[in-house]
Amino acid sequence: MARMTWTFSPERADTPDATALRRDYFGDVAGRYYGRVLSEDEYDDAMIAEGLELLAPPTGDFLVGRYEGEAAACGGIVLLDAERAELTRVFVRHAFRGRGGADLLMDGLEQAARALGARRAVLNTRLDLVEARALYVRHGYGEIPAYCSGPYMEVWYGKEL
Repeated sequence: MARMTWTFSPERADTPDATALRRDYFGDVAGRYYGRVLSEDEYDDAMIAEGLELLAPPTGDFLVGRYEGEAAACGGIVLLDAERAELTRVFVRHAFRGRGGADLLMDGLEQAARALGARRAVLNTRLDLVEARALYVRHGYGEIPAYCSGPYMEVWYGKEL
């Protein structure tokens, strides 16, 4: 039996695959927040597109993960300053979870952050996103004081790279 494989590569955040992944990411996190699946007219295109210009060198990067060629995961890096890179939009589609992609995605994002010159990675999330929080802790992230604020930010993490 052939071994299934993941590949991760930088990709513009506005390609069809990257856009579909970002849309699924926002659908998942917003759906959890509201306790239901979002309807088609509830997706906020402005939110899905917010900050895309930062997800490309020299200010950031965006990775798309493919499982056997199918777009299955994504994550972004945005430089906050000369030392810190923020991980954002870290997501693995539900159908592909449990196949090792999240760990590979985190490794790829940290490598991309280092390549951009960052010495520390930071991120924020919500308390109810328990799978994401477990992933971050598993990768050595610890809780840190808030470095930003917003309505959906409840816990902040950081890690020396």
